[in-house]
Amino acid sequence: MTTKTKSRILEAVHESASDLHRLGFIDKRKMQKYDALCLEPVRDYDAEKVKALRERLHLSQAVLASVLNTSTSTVRKWEVGDKRPSGPSQKLLDILERKGLEAVL
Repeated sequence: MTTKTKSRILEAVHESASDLHRLGFIDKRKMQKYDALCLEPVRDYDAEKVKALRERLHLSQAVLASVLNTSTSTVRKWEVGDKRPSGPSQKLLDILERKGLEAVL
């Protein structure tokens, strides 16, 4: 599994844990804890980033709302700065930005 880590130290820890998991010394649940510890945090999306991402993907506010399972008015409020995306929405926006629309459909 390829991961993007916070630091070189955590990268080395994750690589060692991954090897131990592969060899059967660390179970799946413990490996998931190492994954969560070592991965970079999800980016924070403000109004400009949400709008720029939507435009880059050539989506309307309604289509983006549908992809994220939220309302069009929520996406509109994100883009004007009245609200900010919460945890699950930020994670989906991050996946959209990194991997594209196909990753969430």
